[in-house]
Amino acid sequence: MGTVVLKRVLVAIPLIILISIGAFSLQLALPGDPATALAGQDATDEQIAAARQELRLDDPAPLRYLHWVGDIVTGDFGDSLKTRLPVADELARRLPVTFTLAALALGLGLIVGVPMGLLQGVTAGGRIDKVLALLVSAMVAVPSFWIATLLVSMFAVNLGWLPSGGYVSFGQSPTDWAKHLALPVVTMSLFITGEVARQLRTGLMSVMEQDYIRSGRARGLSEARVIGKHALRNASMPALTIIGIRVGHLLAGSVLIEQIFRVPGIGSYTLAAIQNRDFPVIQGVVLTSGLIVVLVSLVVDIAYAALNPKVRVS
Repeated sequence: MGTVVLKRVLVAIPLIILISIGAFSLQLALPGDPATALAGQDATDEQIAAARQELRLDDPAPLRYLHWVGDIVTGDFGDSLKTRLPVADELARRLPVTFTLAALALGLGLIVGVPMGLLQGVTAGGRIDKVLALLVSAMVAVPSFWIATLLVSMFAVNLGWLPSGGYVSFGQSPTDWAKHLALPVVTMSLFITGEVARQLRTGLMSVMEQDYIRSGRARGLSEARVIGKHALRNASMPALTIIGIRVGHLLAGSVLIEQIFRVPGIGSYTLAAIQNRDFPVIQGVVLTSGLIVVLVSLVVDIAYAALNPKVRVS
């Protein structure tokens, strides 16, 4: 198992380097002049020149990349061109909000999606399976912004049970914290629920036809034991892979959801930075999000190897 972990880590290192190069290159690809954004539209030529010197824009791109990576390693992501606040401090303040939102959405998706997929798998082709398949298709296909609008209209405007947006920290009021996160969490969790249920159903339908399942039944094992101990473990691997992939989807989806519900996470921070052409913020968010996705993929690969002995052998 240790060899598998070492191999996965070694594979992740070049990917992290490529992500850093991609994040740095955004400054070269995006329109606009960072020096003008830093100095202001009404700045003089001398002020723009000073801003270019501050941002090292006159240095060759490879040298600027090395300086940038060196600062990143020390925890310095630079300062926002708009607010002049350190990007690292803003990320440290906003990332826990987005992490909480994503973790709750993922947890709710698993809590609902696993039983749905399990029920579909054991009743494949039946009436229950067809009804749940229709529901799962709607969860995957319906856009998140439409779901968010519908939930706000129903539970915030018409019923008045939940706030339509905003954020309250857990330390300030756990009850208000839960109320403000309820609608965005449900909105983000629906897609994950549908994906998990769909993959688990497909995996169960394939596994239930295997010889070891028939052998277990022939030995007199209960159906619950056959499914819970033998079938579910192998059938969950495709769903586990999807979970790793969808972490990036949750981070990307947070941009829209946080904007709709006015949640102060990295999603709304990113959107504001794009609108203001705030290059250091965009670079910091892209690099941080990429590192998170790589880390989660690494954990999923290790979990996959733990569940599947064939991976460890190979």
